[in-house]
Amino acid sequence: MSITIKKLQSYIKEKDYKPELKHGYFQKLIEEVGELSEAIRKDKRLKDDRSIKGTIEEELYDVLYYVTTLANVYEIDLEESFHLKEEINKEKYKEQHDAITE
Repeated sequence: MSITIKKLQSYIKEKDYKPELKHGYFQKLIEEVGELSEAIRKDKRLKDDRSIKGTIEEELYDVLYYVTTLANVYEIDLEESFHLKEEINKEKYKEQHDAITE
């Protein structure tokens, strides 16, 4: 199954969209980043038994989920944000690259 950022946003919005909980979503994001940090520190990866619980893979999804819920409640199109930020990055890193090669 292939998924785009737009489809992910739509899926999560249908499942979990409560603008009044935006501060709660942010707190959950911070919590999940902490759990991701622990999973990375312990190098807990998805194994052949496909048990995702407590793994880096699970925690990355959880972080992505709450980033997406926040984008939804603030009515931010993450695909558009991606393209706009990539344009800034191209210029920023071009300047850095030019400085290095001079």
